[in-house]
Amino acid sequence: MGMRDGRRGARVRGTGTRGAGARRFVRLLPWLLIGVGLLIDLASPPTVTAVPLFAAAPLVAAPFFSFAGTAGAGIVSVLAVVGIRLWDGVVLDVVPVTELLTLVTVSVLALLINGVVRRGSEQLASARAIAETAMRAVLPTPEERIGGLLVAARYEAAQADEFVGGDLYAVVDTPHGVRLVLGDVRGKGLDAVGAVAVVIGAFREAAETELSLEGVAQRLERALAREGERRGGLDSMEGFVTVVLAEIPTGSGALRIVNRGHPEPLLLHADGRLDVLAPSRPAMPIGMGLETWPDRSEEWEMPPGSTLLVFTDGLSEARDAAGSFYDPEERLRGRIFPGPEELLSALTDDVRLHTGGRSTDDMALLAVGRPALGQPARRRTVRIVGRTGG
Repeated sequence: MGMRDGRRGARVRGTGTRGAGARRFVRLLPWLLIGVGLLIDLASPPTVTAVPLFAAAPLVAAPFFSFAGTAGAGIVSVLAVVGIRLWDGVVLDVVPVTELLTLVTVSVLALLINGVVRRGSEQLASARAIAETAMRAVLPTPEERIGGLLVAARYEAAQADEFVGGDLYAVVDTPHGVRLVLGDVRGKGLDAVGAVAVVIGAFREAAETELSLEGVAQRLERALAREGERRGGLDSMEGFVTVVLAEIPTGSGALRIVNRGHPEPLLLHADGRLDVLAPSRPAMPIGMGLETWPDRSEEWEMPPGSTLLVFTDGLSEARDAAGSFYDPEERLRGRIFPGPEELLSALTDDVRLHTGGRSTDDMALLAVGRPALGQPARRRTVRIVGRTGG
């Protein structure tokens, strides 16, 4: 997407190199401390000691090394001091014995610290695995083609290797056409996963039975209210959820949307034009105790070859190093994509370059395309066509 992205790419590589360098330094630090301690002790009179450096080595290793690595740092420190005192011929004096006892004590404490850190890491990994499993169960990847439409979805976690948050999406084929929801629950963790499960479950049921999108929105409102009462209040359900509900009737070029406090979706046309689907009247998020909120769907035309893009604020609020927000409207206007999958691939790559890999919020993306006449049913990998010199 132009020369600006090349400079951002260099920043990403620079950030990764600095992170790898910091990790290597931490791994070397205990041995550097021991080496510096040896040089100081060998180059100075017996009255000068570098025992604090030797004692620091196993303590530095404890949070980052394995049990064996931490023990190794402690043993090497003790052996180094023993060797120096043998060289000086003062092993059995009071001061050397006290130094050795101090080193042994510190090394044992380092091993205890290492054990606590490892147990905490294991418990955190276990809780994260449970949350990720629950999240994947309620937020499965949609099929490539639903109700004759091309579908693609992405969930980009703010932290690498994590899949726990409050963003949600679902696409279902119903008697009323293809209906979809994308939303953002306030908060993260297992409570947010619980709220996601409630919203997704209520949506899948309501999408099949409700005659209108307004009815679906009210069903979500009631479902969150019931669950909040069951758990003792809205706070335990993370408070509220911003959502976009959309309906694409079968055999029609219409697109209906109910937006409850969510960022405006975008409609990308086959010729590069872009429409911002802003509601004519702002609406409050669901789950705020406003069951009588007068929902009203709004309708746009969705011609063949166009793609609906719905996203959470993790996209529009992504910042670069200078603090500038990512503007999906500006970045996508005038660009042509073969289909929803290619659109989301390009978009996630561009956001990653914009932020330099420093995202602070999860990001959910959902793209639904109406195929043009003769467009293949299966996805294919082709080059993305963009503006020259952009």
